[in-house]
Amino acid sequence: MSRSLNKVTLIGNLGNDPEVRSTSGGNRVATFSLATSRSWNDAAGAKQEKTEWHRCVVWNTKSSQLADIVERYVKKGDKIYVEGRIEYRQWQDKDGQTRYSTEINVRELIMLGAPRGGSSSSDGEGESSVPQRASRAAATQKAKAAAGGDDFEDFPGALEDEDDDLPF
Repeated sequence: MSRSLNKVTLIGNLGNDPEVRSTSGGNRVATFSLATSRSWNDAAGAKQEKTEWHRCVVWNTKSSQLADIVERYVKKGDKIYVEGRIEYRQWQDKDGQTRYSTEINVRELIMLGAPRGGSSSSDGEGESSVPQRASRAAATQKAKAAAGGDDFEDFPGALEDEDDDLPF
C-alpha cells in the first residue's frame, strides 16, 4: 500500500474575528479567513501582489480545546501560523444548487504577533497578558543563564572590541 500526505502550512493574517459556534452535539468549532500574500515583479519590472484567502476550521477535540483558544486570543489582523489538512466539501443549498467549499482543517496554531497589552476588554485579557509577558521574559533570562550566557564575565571587554584581525 502506498502512503499519502495531506498537509497544509500557512502563515498569514486574519481577515475578520473568528466565528465560534456549537454543534448540535455540543462540540465547539471556530472558523476564520486567513490571508496569505505573495509579490513578484512582472516582465516589465512592475511590482505585482496577489492575496489568497483560506477558510480555516478549528475544532475542539478530547485532547485539545483549540477552538476555545482561538475564540479567546485570536482577533482580526493577527498574524498566525496554522498547520492542518485541506478538505473539499460539497452540498446542496436551499435552491438545489451544488455548492463547493475548500477548507483548512487546522490541527496546530501558533500566534506570531506581539502579545496584546493594555487591552480594555471586559474579560480581563489585558490584565492577564502582562504577567504572561513578564514570566516569559524571566524564563528567557533563566534559559540564557543556563545555556552559559554568563561565560564572558571574566572578559568584559572581549565582546566590545571592534578592532580585530578578521578580513570581513
